[in-house]
Amino acid sequence: MNTFIAIWSPILSGFVVALGVGLLIGAERERNKGTGPTRGAAGVRTFVLVALLGAIAATASMSVLVAVFGVGITLLAAVSYWRTRNGDPGLTTEVALLVAYALGVLAVPHPKVTAALGVIVALLLASRSWLHELIKRRLSDREVLDGMLLAAAALIVLPLLPDHALDPYGVVNPRLIWRITVLVLLINAAGYIAMRAFKNSHGLALAGFCGGFVSSTATIASMAAHTRITPAWMRAASAGAALSSVSTVLQLIMILYLANPVLANSMLPALLVVGVVAVSYGVWLARDAEQSQISNDLSGRAFELKHSFGFALLVTAVMYVSAFLADRYGSMGASIGVALVGFADAHASTASAATLAAHGTMSSSTAIFTILLAVSANTFSKAIVAFISGGRAFGLRVVAGLILMMVTLWATAGMTIFW
Repeated sequence: MNTFIAIWSPILSGFVVALGVGLLIGAERERNKGTGPTRGAAGVRTFVLVALLGAIAATASMSVLVAVFGVGITLLAAVSYWRTRNGDPGLTTEVALLVAYALGVLAVPHPKVTAALGVIVALLLASRSWLHELIKRRLSDREVLDGMLLAAAALIVLPLLPDHALDPYGVVNPRLIWRITVLVLLINAAGYIAMRAFKNSHGLALAGFCGGFVSSTATIASMAAHTRITPAWMRAASAGAALSSVSTVLQLIMILYLANPVLANSMLPALLVVGVVAVSYGVWLARDAEQSQISNDLSGRAFELKHSFGFALLVTAVMYVSAFLADRYGSMGASIGVALVGFADAHASTASAATLAAHGTMSSSTAIFTILLAVSANTFSKAIVAFISGGRAFGLRVVAGLILMMVTLWATAGMTIFW
């Protein structure tokens, strides 16, 4: 039995994964190879054999053999393309054949990674029509550019940044700062996509929730503008403004877990209760509102590159100044500095306070108190925007929900954290 396990673990598992990956990719290609004399050269059996060939070459532990087989597969793929180039000038099947071989080679030393990559490749191949429709017809050039910028920020810039503090206070870590920035960009992009997908079918309330991931304050201003244009949308727009605060709470939770998981666990109950209150208030406002549709975009693009750089600089400045104030005047000085930034951006204040607590510059209790102050300051800014942009009727509806959220936040935090 022990001998069987010893053989199974390093060798057979790799072959099983190679077999599975070959079947998965091959099955998808079989459905697209066509029939008759002009059909594609590679189907399910070819892909399985190629993946197994890669596993055999890797098992032999001879790099020369892996290279020779790789050249052979490349030549076969070239012949396949030459034969079918007039009917189908695409290279997808030929490239997929090379990928199947490479995955077969990788399956022996890294079966788990290979299995995951195999599923991703198969899903990518199966999504051909949807991806073409999305990129060619549904997305604008600016949205495609945003996607490329986001990929560059996450896959190119982030790994290149140093993962250590650069300042004498030990709080300015470039990689951590950029990781938080990328997280915010991802959240904004997800909210923008959801907003575009649902804005014409689920009305202002759902669009407000999605728009909150882009900017809750900006969403409240946009909802206020809708009420001025169409007063009949008052309740639906107020519901959307209220639900945008739910998105803010969700973003705070994610940022906290990224910057300081221990602090996030402490604040999670209070934030969840506030989220439930915000959802309940938004649903209550929307209960009698007619389903409305948005005639124009709430946001022009998924995110602003200038805003992302500004966010990174703001978090950096807040952490450095707070550490300086803590060094000169104690933790209370740092707390006041971080809380004041909350008027402009609660997420930056939250990230800064959580990071300072993680580095020991600020105690956990002080960091929580600071975050509560920053969120309260940001809520005050939202209330001002609601009144100025939407008038008295809209402002009262929105501010009532904001006050309810803040009372709940402080009360729940007092009971679950400080007491």
